[in-house]
Amino acid sequence: MPIAVGSKAPDFTLKSKTPADLEVKLSNNLGKKNTVLLFFPLAFTGVCTAELCDVTAGLNAYTDLNAEVIGISVDSPFAQAAWAQKDKIGITLASDLNKTTTKAYDVVFPMLAGVGDTSARAAFVIDKAGVVQYAEQTPTPKDLPNFAAIKAKLAELQ
Repeated sequence: MPIAVGSKAPDFTLKSKTPADLEVKLSNNLGKKNTVLLFFPLAFTGVCTAELCDVTAGLNAYTDLNAEVIGISVDSPFAQAAWAQKDKIGITLASDLNKTTTKAYDVVFPMLAGVGDTSARAAFVIDKAGVVQYAEQTPTPKDLPNFAAIKAKLAELQ
């Protein structure tokens, strides 16, 4: 069960190679913009690629709602960078290789396809004050989050 709406969002510092070599911190957005966190199981998989390519194609909708989208998975930042380059994924991807952020948001998916624990497919909207305003973990890794509901929540936060 993901952390509840109304909770203080756990801060994190994760490594990223996309779009550049940087540290991604939720706290960098506090007081400035809302944040959409998209947890996804694994890079280079069909559903994850479709999800993040679709989000990239519609990125202006999130920017127009004063939100930054960050994708988080347990892949290494090097794998994420190769995937982003191959599939032209334009959002910031953050590596949670040690699963600390995945655990903090309570969205661990145990033994995905028998290969090990990954992030579940989940979405969070975190407001400028760092409070969770929307939380969703999909029933299965093949199901996508409700992006219409995410955008509606961002519109309310304007």
